[in-house]
Amino acid sequence: MKRKVQIGIITSMILILATSCGGHEDETKFNLEEMTWEEILEEAEGSEVRFYGWGGDQAINDWLNGFLAERILEQYGIILEWVPMNIDEILNKLQGEKQGNAVGTADMIWINGENFYTAKTNELLYGPFTEVLPNFVAYIDSEDVEVRYDFGFPTEGFEAPYGKAQFVMIYDEAQTPDPPVNHEEFLTYAKQYPGELTFPAPPDFTGSAFIRNLIYDIVGYEQFIGMEADEEVVREAIAPAIDYFKELKPYLWRSGETYPATIAQLENMFSDGEVRMVMAYNSNLVSQRISSGIFPETSTSVIFEKGTIGNGHFIAIPFNSPNKAGALVAINEILSVEVQSSKYDPENWGDLPVLNNDKLSQDERAVFNSVELGKGALPQDVLLENRLPEVPAPLVPIIDRIWMENLLD
Repeated sequence: MKRKVQIGIITSMILILATSCGGHEDETKFNLEEMTWEEILEEAEGSEVRFYGWGGDQAINDWLNGFLAERILEQYGIILEWVPMNIDEILNKLQGEKQGNAVGTADMIWINGENFYTAKTNELLYGPFTEVLPNFVAYIDSEDVEVRYDFGFPTEGFEAPYGKAQFVMIYDEAQTPDPPVNHEEFLTYAKQYPGELTFPAPPDFTGSAFIRNLIYDIVGYEQFIGMEADEEVVREAIAPAIDYFKELKPYLWRSGETYPATIAQLENMFSDGEVRMVMAYNSNLVSQRISSGIFPETSTSVIFEKGTIGNGHFIAIPFNSPNKAGALVAINEILSVEVQSSKYDPENWGDLPVLNNDKLSQDERAVFNSVELGKGALPQDVLLENRLPEVPAPLVPIIDRIWMENLLD
């Protein structure tokens, strides 16, 4: 009898040791398919969620640590800790944890584009999870190309929409009462005011986007969606646009022999009156710059009549998140009308909402319409009605390279 008791004790100790040595595997397992949303809420209540992402903007950091953290704590008793960190460091961290078979510290990460591609193909993410989020089902159009694809790569439910950006051109209405709204008018305007228009050359992010917007306006965007990353295929597709840029070049600032090094330099040139146009991916930048006294009070945003390129940023859950339930609840709250409208306010961030207007009630639309955008900014409905998808990520460096080969001496 004593021997049986001893064996039982030894067996129990072995189980305890096995659990303590390898418990991180069990801790990170999360049977989402077997849980109701009410059970997820119950498991998440009172927990702590760590949200990792780019922290280079103090206004964004303040909103995350303030409004968002306070709301999630108030609504669910969840402590949200914002951890500013560059995405390459985050991915390196996750890769190291995967190789070491370690429990993670990040529960949510701010991610998009090629970084999402890297994370997903290296199995660093948990999912799919979006379809279990009540607010995703209620407010997000899951068939929207910007939801299904992130720079052309299928999301497959491994990341949830967080916010949107859309390309705009900015002019001074006092100087340019009728700004150009297509590539033909832009060329005419450049010829009318030689030397007073320019843009940063690739690989500058914003300058590259301006080139793609003009390419879309000239040859359309549909052919690029799903296009193979073959240089000859791309070269043939954008040939009419390259001819256009060659015609435009002599009328640009310094005859197109040189370009501003950065978008910051172009902003300074615009504020000094050296050029007539600046551009931005943040559609509310103009109001922020006006309120800061950097841009003239009469500055305004403009988009092409065929639309301008928009892209999105997302939130994903790491494969080894120790609190997946808490992450799901926090992400679901971020997709609420209250949080998205607060994020949309330029006083907080100015980030475009991801909720589908057709899924909003009249009262919910009124919440977004009541947000004061400030001077010169375009309303959300105008932007969404004229929004074009990004090209697949592998095409961007090819387009940049072809443009530089033909336009840079």
